[in-house]
Amino acid sequence: MPKASKKAFALRLDPALHDAVERLAASELRSVNAEIEMLLREALKRRGVEVPVSERPRRGRPPKAE
Repeated sequence: MPKASKKAFALRLDPALHDAVERLAASELRSVNAEIEMLLREALKRRGVEVPVSERPRRGRPPKAE
């Protein structure tokens, strides 16, 4: 099974915009990165573009082998 990964890139934002996203993220108990991803998905959906959520890798210890 291929490991799901995220594409990293530099994003330059106006400081006021970043502050607003940071406040929104805190109120939603998300990181700024996760909040930006949610906002982009919502904007794309409004424009008729459905982006499926990639499968996330399992976290924690692997199950014990019998």
